[in-house]
Amino acid sequence: MSDSPLISFIIFAGALYLAKLWRDDLLLAKAGNPNPRALPGATSVPMTAVWIGVIGAILLVLMETGGELALGVSGEQTDIAAIMLFSMVGAGIIEEVLFRGYFVIKSRGKAVLVASVVVFSLLFALAHYQYYTDIEKIGEDVQLAISLDRKVGWSLLLLFLNSIWFYTLRFFKWNPEQSLLPCFAAHIASNLAVFLVKLAQGHVTGWY
Repeated sequence: MSDSPLISFIIFAGALYLAKLWRDDLLLAKAGNPNPRALPGATSVPMTAVWIGVIGAILLVLMETGGELALGVSGEQTDIAAIMLFSMVGAGIIEEVLFRGYFVIKSRGKAVLVASVVVFSLLFALAHYQYYTDIEKIGEDVQLAISLDRKVGWSLLLLFLNSIWFYTLRFFKWNPEQSLLPCFAAHIASNLAVFLVKLAQGHVTGWY
C-alpha cells in the first residue's frame, strides 16, 4: 500500500466497485436467478458468523500488539499516513476476493483444501513482505536488502494466522454457503484495529 492519496483512493474506489458487483451477484442468487459468472462467495450467511469473524480478527490484532510489547519491538513498526486508511479498508475487500475467493482448491477433498489454505496463507504473508525490504539503486544495479528479525518474524506469523482465520471463516460449518461476507468484515475490522493501534502509539504521522 502507498501513502499516495491518489493510489489510496484508486484502491478504495476499486474495492467499492468490486463490493457492488459482489452484492449484485448476492441479490441475484437470493432472487433465484444466480449469475453463472458470479464472484466467489456471493451467498447468504448468518450474522453470527460475521460477528465471530470480527471478534476473532480483533483478538488477533491484540495478540500481535501484545507480542510486540513483550518482545520490546513495538517502536519498530512502520509509520503510516492517515490517508492509508482508505487503502487498508479497500484491501479488506480486494484481498478477500482474490485469496479466500479464488486462491483456494475446494473441489478435490478436505485434505487438498486444507493444504491449499496453508500454502496460500504462506503466500498471503509473503505478499506483504514488501514492507520489510529496502530497495536501493546503486548505479545500474538494484540492491534488495531483506530484513528478518523478531519484529518481522512476528508480523509475518500474525499475517499467516490472520489468513488461516479468514479461510476458516469461509469454510467452517457456521458458514454453510461459504459466503465471503464474514471474511470481508473480519479483514476490514483487522485493518481498522491495526490503524487504531498505530494511531494510539503515535505511528500515524499526518493526513498524507
